[in-house]
Amino acid sequence: MPSALATAEVATAPSAVRSVWASPLYRGATVALFLSGLGTSAAAPQITLFLVNDLHVSLTTAGLFYLTNITAPLAGYLIGTRSDRSGKRLGLFRWCALAGALGWAAMAVADRAWIPFVISALVLAFSGAAGSQLFAAVHDDLKATASPVADGVVSVVRMALTAGWVVGPVLGSLLATAAGPRVMLAATGACALAQILPMGFARSSGDRPGAAADAPAEELTETLTERHAPRPGLRAMLPLLAFTGLYVLVYAGEPIKYGYLPIYMRDSMHLPTAVSGAVIGIQPLVELVLMPVAVVVARRIGMMPLMVLGAAFGVGANLCFALTGNAAGMFAGQILMGGVWGVFAGLGIIVAQRLLPQAVATASAVFMSSTAVASALGGLTGSLGVSVLGLPHVFLAPALFGLLATGGMAVLSRSRFSVR
Repeated sequence: MPSALATAEVATAPSAVRSVWASPLYRGATVALFLSGLGTSAAAPQITLFLVNDLHVSLTTAGLFYLTNITAPLAGYLIGTRSDRSGKRLGLFRWCALAGALGWAAMAVADRAWIPFVISALVLAFSGAAGSQLFAAVHDDLKATASPVADGVVSVVRMALTAGWVVGPVLGSLLATAAGPRVMLAATGACALAQILPMGFARSSGDRPGAAADAPAEELTETLTERHAPRPGLRAMLPLLAFTGLYVLVYAGEPIKYGYLPIYMRDSMHLPTAVSGAVIGIQPLVELVLMPVAVVVARRIGMMPLMVLGAAFGVGANLCFALTGNAAGMFAGQILMGGVWGVFAGLGIIVAQRLLPQAVATASAVFMSSTAVASALGGLTGSLGVSVLGLPHVFLAPALFGLLATGGMAVLSRSRFSVR
């Protein structure tokens, strides 16, 4: 017989989906994040080919393109603090989405090698903050309505971003092959602009002019205090920065994996194309399945202990890549990696917001833009590691990163900053 707690969880799980469907804000954010993931993931694997084949830069120079991502955290912080002071989440979201559309469109017509680098560093850095504003708006609304399934709603909305990353690389590759990379980049810009459409005229609780008049006095006082609070100081941000830094170590293995695992499976293991494709494709499927499961498990054991387990999965995954040398090991590694992102993709944004509750837009922006730093770290580590360690032992480097992250998460989970 199932326990009363398990029965209650099963009964409440679908209500998160119903809450998303019933709310124009949540529903619009879900569709917008899917379009964001679709467009970004379609372009990501094609950028290097575009730079090399169309703008005739060297492979070494093309690899440096990913270092332009390091401006994203600064841009995210500026947008986030502005959002926390003004409370205008969706207005800033629309401006960031427009920046993305203009940036990708300009890149599609670039005729000089330096232009994409400048666009990425100065324009697309701000477009990346669009998603963080949506999560901040959803957070505001969930808090205002005291939703009993708040974590589930955030997880469902976050799953849409992952779903976009599942189908985007395939569609991007097909479009680039059929119509050329410039058309594909223009389509990415169209996806960025299309994020605005499903939001329509939706407003978060903080954007509604009448929201303050309808709110109880104590809620109004709390809202005004949050809106006009100064930028959070370094001391207040330390728990968030510690968690985000550990997340960077976990994520840094992704660019290494996508850069070298396909080459290893093709050139060294000589796996059939269908098998290699199945290995790559199984991770996001496992991730999508495990994201709602992670929410349920976190209610029982806490979010931070689950983060420790997720980081440990990453260690095991990279050890499978580095040491097994067969298809079964590759599948095992990718399944474990699906477990990593089932935890971090589903719960990471919630933990970040709870570590800086007085500035949730800043927390969201810092956390979400950290993937750009992780990509730069992973790209640099992979480039150096493959020349020193070779394939497949380059995967020992992200395994070490994951081991450090596991230890750090364990320490953080036992500190006074740990969240449930």
